[in-house]
Amino acid sequence: MRVSFLACVAIGLVLGTTKPSPAAEKKSYTFGMIAKSQGNQFFEAARSGANAASRELGSKYGITIKIDWRTPNEEDAQKQADYIEQMVLAGVDGIIISSSDANKLNDAINRADAGGIPVLTFSGDAPASKRFLALGIDDFECGKQTFIELAKLLKGKGIVAAIDGNPNAANLQQRAGGFRSAAKAYPGIKLLDIYYHKETPQDAVAKIEQVMQAHPEITGWGLLGGWPLFTEKALNWPPGSILCVAVDGLPPELAYVRSKHVQLLLSQDAYGYGYNSVARMIERIHLKKKVPGPIENTPLTPVTLQNVDAFAKNWDKWLAK
Repeated sequence: MRVSFLACVAIGLVLGTTKPSPAAEKKSYTFGMIAKSQGNQFFEAARSGANAASRELGSKYGITIKIDWRTPNEEDAQKQADYIEQMVLAGVDGIIISSSDANKLNDAINRADAGGIPVLTFSGDAPASKRFLALGIDDFECGKQTFIELAKLLKGKGIVAAIDGNPNAANLQQRAGGFRSAAKAYPGIKLLDIYYHKETPQDAVAKIEQVMQAHPEITGWGLLGGWPLFTEKALNWPPGSILCVAVDGLPPELAYVRSKHVQLLLSQDAYGYGYNSVARMIERIHLKKKVPGPIENTPLTPVTLQNVDAFAKNWDKWLAK
């Protein structure tokens, strides 16, 4: 018996065989993005990466991706929690956040998750929350590597100090722990202490000056974040007289490598954090893929006098609007 074309179409509609899959349907997605502080080039690079991913992945999958950027002027975990609540009420499809203080954010993150809004962290985790993925580095290993590289420069002898930022930030606690752990393997190096400050360049510079006045015998500094190097003339000593290893490789920090005040930077992929945050959201929400997790770490990139100029060219892309 011959079956007409229209009859075949009708049968197909009844069986649902002609209906496109959810992943193939065009849709608009809005992702809330909350960094730690405005004006920090690290987070501006992450924002740039997120915007680039929105354009490229939107074009690839035929969808529209919007980034709702809400970030406090200075670190304020309570404001971050408020932004999460606002985004939930606004009906965003996902939230990307760099946590300033996990203890103040866990409840807000969990409520978002309970409302069906997935949350992803970058460069500042909230491990006790129900975030589905954390992008960053192994912060404990970062702290260890900072001390080990400094110890190499000092040839295993000297007196060192370290500076860290917000003591409530889980990632910075891990870096401090790694720094202290590595110090135990170098009996010839005395670790005075790890000094904390508010995560602003001015506070960081003031803390270093205060410590140096009290301990002029210091021969090496470990900067577990690049905060003091975001200002000019932050390291008030002759180049090379005190050796320094710092985390991150933002444009202002590169000047200190060129001036030989800093011998080594260990740079995170801030741009990649933003790009991959959007990519993982799209994989989970639009493509319905299982995203490996809960941790996705990336390696640090060494920046020295030998490669600083080549590395600097990355920022032309990373800070593009």
